Amino acid sequence: MRREIIEKIEIPEGIETEITGEIIKIKKNGKEMTRKYSGFEAKRENNFLILECKKATKTEKREIKTLAAHIRNILKGFHSKFEYNLQICAVHFPMSVNFDKAENKLIIKNFLGEVKQRTAKIVPGAEVKIEKEIITVSGENKEIAGQTAANIEKATRITGRDRRIFQDGIFIIKKPGDKD
Repeated sequence: MRREIIEKIEIPEGIETEITGEIIKIKKNGKEMTRKYSGFEAKRENNFLILECKKATKTEKREIKTLAAHIRNILKGFHSKFEYNLQICAVHFPMSVNFDKAENKLIIKNFLGEVKQRTAKIVPGAEVKIEKEIITVSGENKEIAGQTAANIEKATRITGRDRRIFQDGIFIIKKPGDKD
């Protein structure tokens, strides 16, 4: 059954939105984030961004709701940064973790006694801070900060060993929106 779907997103003052073709640009203080959409209409009325489809299928409804959530996350990112905390757990061998700004990579040495170092890609736009056993990844874009945290966690993934014994690795311990 098809029905009309309308999503209203309030745009705070100081944030500009521009809709050209099927691209929504959101700007604040020289920073710009874009989002592409298709299959429905987007327009700006007063201080609201309106996404609507007259006869929406389930797929179109899902796409509108997803785009609305992405835009809300972009607006939150302009207000405050998204922050992920990761903890370094070294049970068997002491590992060292360093951030190489020139190559934009996190370098993990001596993981499980391996001679070869492991690396994790830091997505441009994410900030990484290492303080003893806690790695903090932050960024204005939730997707970039989350992907960087996932890359770091994935770099120390262990296969072919008993996880109950080999508990070494770098693990996400706090995500944006988690209750303390």
